[in-house]
Formats: sequence, C-alpha cells, structure tokens
Amino acid sequence: MDNNPFQTREPNIAGNNRLRTPQREAYAELAEFATNADGQEREIGIVLPVGCGKSGCITLTPFAFKATRALVVAPGVPIAKQLHDDFDPARTSMFYIKCNILPGEPYPEPVEIRGTTTNKGDLEEADVVITNIHQLQGEGNRWLEDLPEDFFDLILFDEGHHNVAASWDALRAKFPDAKIVNFSATPTRADGQLMAGRILYSYPIFRAIQEGYIKRLKAVVLNPRTLRYVRHEDGQEVEVSLDEVRRLGEEDADFRRSIVTSTETLNTIVDASIRELERLRSATGDNRLKIIASALNCDHCRLIVEAYRARGRRADYVHSREDSAANDRVMQRLENHELDVIVQVRKLGEGFDHPFLAVAAVFSIFRNLSPFVQFVGRIMRVIEHDAPGHPLNNGVVVFHAGANIARRWEDFQQYSEADREYFDQLLPIEALDFTKADELQIEPTQTGRPRDPIEVRSQTDVRLQEIALINDDSEAITALKILQGKGYTPDQVKQAYEQLQPVPVTKVRQRKAKRAGLDMRVKTEAARILHDRKINPEGHELDRQKLGRTNLITLKAAIDRHVATAVDRKIGERSQYTKPQLDQIDAQFAALVERAVQEVFNGSN
Repeated sequence: MDNNPFQTREPNIAGNNRLRTPQREAYAELAEFATNADGQEREIGIVLPVGCGKSGCITLTPFAFKATRALVVAPGVPIAKQLHDDFDPARTSMFYIKCNILPGEPYPEPVEIRGTTTNKGDLEEADVVITNIHQLQGEGNRWLEDLPEDFFDLILFDEGHHNVAASWDALRAKFPDAKIVNFSATPTRADGQLMAGRILYSYPIFRAIQEGYIKRLKAVVLNPRTLRYVRHEDGQEVEVSLDEVRRLGEEDADFRRSIVTSTETLNTIVDASIRELERLRSATGDNRLKIIASALNCDHCRLIVEAYRARGRRADYVHSREDSAANDRVMQRLENHELDVIVQVRKLGEGFDHPFLAVAAVFSIFRNLSPFVQFVGRIMRVIEHDAPGHPLNNGVVVFHAGANIARRWEDFQQYSEADREYFDQLLPIEALDFTKADELQIEPTQTGRPRDPIEVRSQTDVRLQEIALINDDSEAITALKILQGKGYTPDQVKQAYEQLQPVPVTKVRQRKAKRAGLDMRVKTEAARILHDRKINPEGHELDRQKLGRTNLITLKAAIDRHVATAVDRKIGERSQYTKPQLDQIDAQFAALVERAVQEVFNGSN
C-alpha cells in the first residue's frame, strides 16, 4: 500500500516516558525478531500481566514488522471494540495520540469487521483490520473466501492462549505467509494447553508490582485443623489431618465442590472476605473498594449474594443465564459504586476493567492455572498508577484450603518468577504452618448409591493464614534463610495467626436476604425450564389467558402463585413472609416448581 504509516513513519518509542517499561522492551524484542528472522519461525508470543499495557503493545507491533496490512483478532466483541478504539484516530484517547507515538497525521487506517457494516473495499483501504474470531468462523465464511492469501502479512492474536483451539486453525491456514504474534496475560488455556509459538518476551509479575503497574497481592487461606467423617466400610467416625484435607481437595472433585457450596464453609469465606475488605477500606479511607466472588453456577450465585446481603453488604450477581438488560443494570450499579460485592461465574473475564475490585473471594473450583490467573486478574489493576507501595494498590485472594486453590497459588507464584534466583525469594507455601484452624464435620455418602454432596456441618476456631505472592523484604528473607539453615522448623518459626470472627448476621437481614434470594431463584428456575424446553422467554404462546405476558412472566407468575399458596399467603405479600415460611419454601421448592410446570404446560412437551 502507498504511504502506509507502518512502513513510512518512525514511532516514538525508545525513551518515550509515556510508554510503560514492558511496552518499550517488548517492542525492542519484536523489532529485533522482525529484522533478523530467518523465515523459519512464523509464530511467537508476548506475555504481559493484566494492567501492563498489552493493548498498547498490540498497536505498536505493526511498526516493528513494518506490516503491509495487519489483522488484529480478539476472542470476543468487547475486547475487539476496545482494540479498535486504540487504533481509531477520531478518538482523543487513541493510543498513538495519548502516548505521543506519532506527532500528528497520517495515522494508520483502521477498520473493524462487524456484521454487514464493512465490505471488502473497506478492508482494502485499511492498514489494520480489527475483529473478533467469531466473524471469521464457519463454513463458507465470506471474509476468508473473498480475501487472497497474501491479504495480511501480520496477524496479532489478543488473549492468544485461546488460539491453540481448532477454531483458529482455518485462519492460520488461510494466510500461510503471515507472521503471527500472540499476546496474553497467561500462556496457558483453561485446559492446560500452552499458547502457540515461542515466548519471545515475558514481563514478570514481580517487576509489574515493583513498578506500580499492578497491585501487590496476598492470599488468605482458611485452614481446617481436622476433618471428621464417617467411613464407608464400617460406619465409624474418623478424624483426618489437614494434609489429608488438602489431598482430598486435590483428588476428590465431590469433596472440592462440597467445600465451596456448603453453608458453613461459604459463610466463613464470606466473613473472611468482608474482613479483608473492611481492613483495606479502613487503611485507605476509600469505601469504593469492592469484593469480586467466583461462583459455580447461577444457583450458587444466589446463595453467595444472600450471604453477603444477610451481613448488610450490597451484593448482586451477573450470569449468562440472565438477559443482557439485567446484567447491564447490575454492572451500572457496580460502576456507580452502589455495590460492595459482585458475584459471577466466569462472566467478568478478559477485557473487564474495574480497578476498585480489591478482594477476590474464591467460591468456585479452578482445575488449571489460566482461569485462576484470569479471575485473580480482576483485582490486579491499580487505582493509583505508577505508584508502587500505595495503600490503594493492594489486593487479597481468599480461599479455603480444601478447595485445591493452594496448588493454584503455588502455580501462580512460579508463574510470577523472573528467574530461579528471584524465585528463591518467594514465600513458599510448604514452609508455612498449616496445623491450626477450623474444624469440619462431614458425612460422606454410602457406597453403591449416586454420589451426593458431602455435608459440611460445622466449622469452629477458624484461622487465617496470609501468603504473599512475592516478598521483596530482603532483610526478612535473609533472616528466614539463616533460621532455616540452622535447622529450625516451620513449627518453631511461624507467622502469627489471627482468629476469624464471624460477621454478625441479624435475623431481619437474614430474612430480607432470603426473601430477595427467593425472587432470584424463581426467575432463574423459570428461565432454566424455558431454556431446557427450547421455548423463547419473550414469546407469548404460554399466555393462554391473553394477558399480554411473555412466556417467562407467565411461568414465573405460576411459580410465585404456588409458592404463596404453600405458606397460606396471597400474591403480593412476599414482604410479609417469615423466616420459617421461607425455610418451608426452600425445602419444598422443587415440588412447587413441578406443580407450576404441570399447570402451565398442562402435560405438554
């Protein structure tokens, strides 16, 4: 292309103090690779932690390669829109303007592939094309069919750990001579597969913390002292150590799920996360700081929200089962600082940015490092930029020792290292005392029957253990190494433990939270039933009385009616429900829903 700025203009990068260190360093590595590549290596990777300028680095990369035409591919629409904004010269926040990369026009010509609003002529005029992968998938895809093989000479994948999936292979094959650069905050996917291509440059988390690009993190672990359970073979109650609890958490999926769903454990995670939030708010004087919680599913979201509300905290949740308008309302409350807690099931992932999230409460299960890093990444964005050590730039991850998250934290520590020498300064979990904390009583299911969740009955004397992600206090580390070298054990040299005091729950708050939770539960169940039956919730075929109600409202109204009848109440009297009535509804809920389904569908499929 004539007058392509990627080829004719020299970007202001070296010595540009508006750029972040990893952006300058990654660009230098990319330019060196592009200049000296032997043609044999096609695909490489760049790993930058959340908040370290990955999007900006993507906008710089075509200059390093002096690209004829670059294709930028995101895993979803929100990230694609954000990337287009970074290239869009009509926006004053465009990266080249904001960071003084190019002093005035001409700027690279961007275009976004979005539905039918873009045509081939638009792409031919562009220097960079931005899209999400879904626009380039499917049999007979018009973009892949119409474009020649040499249309792009550079492909940039954002969140590149996704691109080992088969769905991305067609794109690679279509443009066989294009160089590929993958960008990600983590080089592995949820299934453990590594991001394709050699990692050309990786910016360690410890440097990001030291330079004030991301928050300093620590973990707070709820440690059980012992576990009581009934042995299958002889019905005897036995007690096992914390080591056994951790082993069960690593090897037994039912045990892990029971840990994060049981009422007792759920409440202790809630209490510990509130404690950490209040500690951060008190230390900073900023009540905008918030908790983000990860749940297993929509019903689990409801239970977690109820628990926080019962403790007087403003909590809500977003979930893919909810319609976009409902989720948007919750997100607006979050942005307006009208919530203390946001609960989600992998809904607020890549590209989501709300720096006032300061505590990550883990109520779900992470089998691999990548989704765990993605979740923890939600609390890593700094509030005060380029201010290492600022009180507002601290984050806390709260989890239970029996949920197998300790292993993920160990993985995270290793992923954060710069080299083996620095890794020696990390605080290893193995050297910490895990012998004091709460007591659990559980009763496993009988053999020969379908496996039900393990019942966690009580927890007492809950203890918190704090583990820093990194520790750069060299004097303290030296002292610990001296003690270790002299043969002192972790039992003799241990951190101080702090007993967790439950957050008081008033009966009226508990009732109100349970009542609000009932509204969520009815709506969620109605939506699930319609989804399972492949019925449009916005349709009207179930509205036999012709009241103008949608299918969702019709079914929800039927469930509401049976709920009210079960406790001798009228419709509209839910605010008067007592706690015993709410408990009764909870116990009978499945049967009440079934009656409503029979009524609405009248036995039809």
